[in-house]
Amino acid sequence: MSSNLYTKKDFDILIVEDEPILAMAMESKLKKMGFNVSGISTTPDTAILYANNHNLDLAIVDINLNASKTGIDVANYFWKNFNIPIIFLTAYSNDKILNEAMEAEPYAYLLKPCRNEELKVAINTTMHKHQFFFKNKNLLTHTKDEFIFIEENMKFNKITLELYINNKLFKLTKTEKKLFEILALNGGKTVSFNTIFNFVYREDVYDLSKLRSLIYRLKTRLGFNPFENMYEEGYRLNMVKNNENS
Repeated sequence: MSSNLYTKKDFDILIVEDEPILAMAMESKLKKMGFNVSGISTTPDTAILYANNHNLDLAIVDINLNASKTGIDVANYFWKNFNIPIIFLTAYSNDKILNEAMEAEPYAYLLKPCRNEELKVAINTTMHKHQFFFKNKNLLTHTKDEFIFIEENMKFNKITLELYINNKLFKLTKTEKKLFEILALNGGKTVSFNTIFNFVYREDVYDLSKLRSLIYRLKTRLGFNPFENMYEEGYRLNMVKNNENS
């Protein structure tokens, strides 16, 4: 795999940075790597307006934009409305900011000043994950049936990511929804621990204990375990019925 896998002329990156000098330095750095910079926005409102009028492949967003809206607000808008993958930049690394940033579901989180190689790796990793998962999700959304049945009285909607027990909505957390989603994408097949972890948490450091804790909490709430551990290779979702076109 090329280290410059996604460098191509029509690959559009938006830089959201309130300091123009730093933004232009980032632009220069990206262009030297072979990436195309679609634009630079120095305020949250101009960033949102830009996203509404352009087809973006990636946004590199500074968290602190010295405005009423933060980079986290911008990232949330990008993701919820356009599924634009996000890489956060920040000069701060305290737990409060990190936890808030994770709610926007970024693919990467870099501390300023970041090295060229760190930035290149973050971009290539981000786009690889994003295109892999959304390619599979697009295949899923074109299937005829929306539901998979985990038990006779339990079904998961593959489109809305909602779980129903006895036809009543069972409230899932964001990470629980993503766990069901990645396993449902694979229709009862084994998914590796690393693939699940990256999809659910989008963190660079793989932590199997964190994934196992999520499984344990969810199976405790459900009252049984629908997730089968396949010989330490990964998990699969047990289903009593596969839909015809799943």
